Amino acid sequence: MVEILGLDKLGLRGLSNIKRNLPVQKLIEDIILNKEGRMGPNGAVMVDTGEFTGRSPKDKYFVDESTSNELLWWGDVNQKISKEIFSELQSEVVSHYKTSSSSNYIFDGYAGADEVNKISVRIIAKKAWQSFFCHNMFIRPDNSDLQEFTPDFTIINASEYYNSQFERHGMNSKTFIIFNLEKKLAIIGGTEYGGEMKKGIFSLLHYILPLKGVLSMHCSANVDKKHSNTALFFGLSGTGKTTLSTDSKRPLVGDDEHGWSDHGIFNFEGGCYAKVIKLDKKEEPDIFAAIRHGALLENVVFNEDTMEVDYDDNSKTDNTRVSYPLNHIKNSLDGNGKNSLAGHPKNIIFLTCDAYGVLPPVSKLSSGQAMYHFISGYTAKVAGTERGITEPKAVFSPCFGGPFLTLHPLKYAELLREKIKKHSSQVYLVNTGWVGGSALNGASRIKIGSTRMIIDQILSGEVNNSTFKKDPFFNLSYPETIKGLDSEILNPRASWSSKEDYDKEALNLSKMFIENFKTFGDEVLSLTDFGPSIVMEEI
Repeated sequence: MVEILGLDKLGLRGLSNIKRNLPVQKLIEDIILNKEGRMGPNGAVMVDTGEFTGRSPKDKYFVDESTSNELLWWGDVNQKISKEIFSELQSEVVSHYKTSSSSNYIFDGYAGADEVNKISVRIIAKKAWQSFFCHNMFIRPDNSDLQEFTPDFTIINASEYYNSQFERHGMNSKTFIIFNLEKKLAIIGGTEYGGEMKKGIFSLLHYILPLKGVLSMHCSANVDKKHSNTALFFGLSGTGKTTLSTDSKRPLVGDDEHGWSDHGIFNFEGGCYAKVIKLDKKEEPDIFAAIRHGALLENVVFNEDTMEVDYDDNSKTDNTRVSYPLNHIKNSLDGNGKNSLAGHPKNIIFLTCDAYGVLPPVSKLSSGQAMYHFISGYTAKVAGTERGITEPKAVFSPCFGGPFLTLHPLKYAELLREKIKKHSSQVYLVNTGWVGGSALNGASRIKIGSTRMIIDQILSGEVNNSTFKKDPFFNLSYPETIKGLDSEILNPRASWSSKEDYDKEALNLSKMFIENFKTFGDEVLSLTDFGPSIVMEEI
């Protein structure tokens, strides 16, 4: 039996009933035997994640310690917690593991396909499905890799342990996700949601890589059939990042998290974690086909008799998900993730779902505008996507991944600028939201087929054959023609029947952009000229 190195440092020496890097079939057997989940469509496993069907950002903390406290971007995203509280909770988590008679699952693997920049990760969990999730999402090792495996970072997931002393600790709730960068350790308690493990490692890479000059990115990536002409897709939930990068004509590098080093693009993961709410077999055939044996569905609603999933039913959550290894996507670049590498991107696409209907369907950005819109990270939530949302609501998430940033957004934006200049990358802002009006006044969201036409012409370079016109509110340059599209929809103001209503909404959104940008402090003042203006009350 291979010795598992490093458990003694965690206080887990002598831990019994360890199940390390089990094959998929054994994990599935344990999920069923432990009554953690059910068999679903095409052999996929279905689980519910309990009270938490999404991340718990208000319960995420970083330990205030000397090696990192002057670098971390402290605030609502990265809340401070003391060494003493961390040590107390670590002891409680270890005690929880040692006194429980249930199995202990360990996944050892990697984050990052680039040999120079990858890290070794260990995830310890009490539930088989959580280990199955990690098996899908991280890069899986060969058996030989496990012989001398020593983790660079460890997460101990004690989802069934709740911090009853949270008020004494000055914390927000009984739930906690705490990172200690000095100890290279994170502990999780009080939430079963699998995404906390995945995004926890992503947050870690957001700290480590930029300090080495490597840009860490919340984006998907694909390439052409010659494995060149790399494209990156940034976007918040609901903008189409996974859908648009999953393309039968272009092999997928990865759907969510990547690094950009001096050698090119590399995937952080060995799998995909796709939203399946309102999943449409016709519009998203690759994701639909990926839901089979080896996939893990979370919080979906299904018929107890037929086990058929109703993907339109959001009664449990709008954040229904599926995780699956990259080899479930027929057209992926690499099935395991180890070779998910690509060249420097020729095109970078920022996706936004503008529910106000005032942004052009496509705009070409200068490097200054790219930094501005990267730091802004705009999209809009619409009625029905979340409880309490009754009208369009602007959302700004810096670098299109604010909850995972550990350094100031300007650090990532400066790295982006350096790399797009060095490698002559073109940057576009693509609106996958509403055209001809807002989500409130009866207008329609742009068809996904139309957006695919736009993306295709960006990637082929054909979009640059058009003449470009400048939008007066947002200072965005948009093409006057796109082959196959009605040119009227490319000019957002022209597509509105009431120009007065358009001007009102555009002015309103411009002001929101400007007010949001002020929150990043004086460090970003030089970039304000690249954003919207509110100097025109009349067009």
